[in-house]
Amino acid sequence: MHMLSLGILAHVDAGKTTLTERLLHTAGVTEELGSVDDGSTRTDTLALERQRGITIRSAVVSFPLDGVTVNLIDTPGHPDFIAEVERVLGVLDGAVLVVSAVEGVQAQTRILMRTLRRLRIPTLVFVNKIDRRGARDEAVVAQLARRLAVPLVPMGRATALGTRAARFLPGLGPAALDALADHDDALLAAYLDGGVPEHRLRAALAEQTRRAVVHPVYFGSAATGAGVPDLIAGIERLLPAADGDAAGPLSASVFKVERGPAGEKIAYARVFSGTVGVRDRVRFGDGHGVGEAGGPVGTGPGARAAAARRVPGRVPGGRPEGLVTGLSVFEDGTDLRRDRAGAGRIVKVWGLAGIRVGDALGLPGRAYEHHFAPPTLETVVVPGPGTDRRSLHAALTQLAEQDPLIDVRHDEARQQTSVSLYGEVQKEVIQATLADEYGLDVTFRETTVICVERLTGTGAAVEFNKKDDNPFLATVGLRVEPAAPGAGVGFRLEVELGSMPYAFFKAVEDTVRASLGQGLHGWRIPDCTVTMTHSGYSPRQSHAHQGFDKSMSSTGQDFRGLTPLVLTEALRRAGTLVHEPMHRFRLEAPADTLGALLPVLAGLGAVPQRTGTEGTLAVLEGAVPAARVHGVEQRLPGLTRGEGELETAFDHYAPVVRGPVPERARTDHNPLSRKEYLLNVTGRVTG
Repeated sequence: MHMLSLGILAHVDAGKTTLTERLLHTAGVTEELGSVDDGSTRTDTLALERQRGITIRSAVVSFPLDGVTVNLIDTPGHPDFIAEVERVLGVLDGAVLVVSAVEGVQAQTRILMRTLRRLRIPTLVFVNKIDRRGARDEAVVAQLARRLAVPLVPMGRATALGTRAARFLPGLGPAALDALADHDDALLAAYLDGGVPEHRLRAALAEQTRRAVVHPVYFGSAATGAGVPDLIAGIERLLPAADGDAAGPLSASVFKVERGPAGEKIAYARVFSGTVGVRDRVRFGDGHGVGEAGGPVGTGPGARAAAARRVPGRVPGGRPEGLVTGLSVFEDGTDLRRDRAGAGRIVKVWGLAGIRVGDALGLPGRAYEHHFAPPTLETVVVPGPGTDRRSLHAALTQLAEQDPLIDVRHDEARQQTSVSLYGEVQKEVIQATLADEYGLDVTFRETTVICVERLTGTGAAVEFNKKDDNPFLATVGLRVEPAAPGAGVGFRLEVELGSMPYAFFKAVEDTVRASLGQGLHGWRIPDCTVTMTHSGYSPRQSHAHQGFDKSMSSTGQDFRGLTPLVLTEALRRAGTLVHEPMHRFRLEAPADTLGALLPVLAGLGAVPQRTGTEGTLAVLEGAVPAARVHGVEQRLPGLTRGEGELETAFDHYAPVVRGPVPERARTDHNPLSRKEYLLNVTGRVTG
């Protein structure tokens, strides 16, 4: 039987989880319909999800159709948990984007559709809640076409809108031919020659949907079941089944990691080719390392994403290897233990202790890339009475394993730990998770914005072994150059790779990448090229009949100790500029409130870039500093009689132009001060 990995995506409260439950019930997997309100859904298994009625972690459930087994992945709709959605996108064969017939297109709807289009994931649109008061059909389709700017094919129409009797009447109208002919010259010619038969139209629909050229639109109600059988038929007939050779080499991608009752790691992976089985020894990780002399490391998008996740000790040919001790696959609404699973399957794997989200099992396949913006907020986690700081740090580290974008920063000097966030709801979820799962009581300090630093020029520095006041047995020379936003960190060699042991080059590269987490003002430097221009070491020395003499021979620690000093000096000579996150915004408000609204927006740093009208509404689009978004949200109701609607999403980083330059407290040994750094690292100051 063919396999299909299907994602259900939506803005929060569009009815995504209810639709998942309805699909399972209609397919015969569940006897009773799960309810979000009652906390009885199959996919929202966390206690916190059931308490709050929202999806926090992605969940997998399987159900059979006539010709295909669907591995359905329910994803969070709240923007604070967009990282969960990101990890799922790379393993999908197709998607269903759920839109409310009452609220229509919302901020998350636009973000998700843009990403689905960019990744060319075949997508069906399900306009849900046609039974609710205020439901619309044609108006929502028009809004989808206008706000999403994508080709849509309505698969029918809704009747008795806004009542429990609302139904979906299938049928392709003239709009279908218009949309399909735009991408098929032969179809257009056939239409001009006298008409297109129904079977030809449906064949073109299936072909263009599978290529993600057009998007069929269904109407229905997950609550009543209206339109769901038609959607199921569309999933089976219009979306592509998984491909991949089960007899080929193993290649799988890990999109989720959780811990079992005993604390063991469990990896969720999509198998793209080959077969994985219990008692198999499999390699995992990214497998990237230092490049050849003069060659870049991490110059392509996939390589950059992998480089950003690199862990010291993972070297070419030395990817970690683990023994698979347990395996399960998803079938008939549950996961079942199996000895082996092949291409197309989504599996749960036990036994790989060092596994991380984004790792490849077997041969590296699809590169793990970031499709959405990184978190732009952070907060300090404050332990409550009786909460042990070490236990708190260990718990936060485990949470970061499940969500890598929760960047845990520990400041040893100040004895405080901070985490990065997408929003306030995520903060509440972290607090509840620490209390419920780890028994730790915490509060948070005020949320602040995460800035970045960008190089303003090129700088170079070098320190030589056994010269001047260099206390380390190492020679390191580095040149730093700016790179385009989004380019990531590239590491190059201008010295011969064989000029010293590989481990020393690896120590320099790993230290460079770690040190770029804190620039001259304490913020991460995300995009630059670092070139190693000088290298040197003291060969292994020993006395007669004695062992290795560490005082006369270079070690990796010498290179790890010297590199931050050299890099910091190169950064000083290049110069850096602090950039703050900027959100693009779209604001709809009554046209007669524009006069009061514009001065307030200007005072909050918002810059309208486009102004238009839609009926009686004024539409403003522009950019606003992330730190000011909350202020706009607070002022908007009073300025627009409660009728204003604001959509915001991260767009780019821009130089800080208002107020003092933001500084971030350092958590390293402070290489900005040579004296302080050497005291911290070596316990003495030279020179």
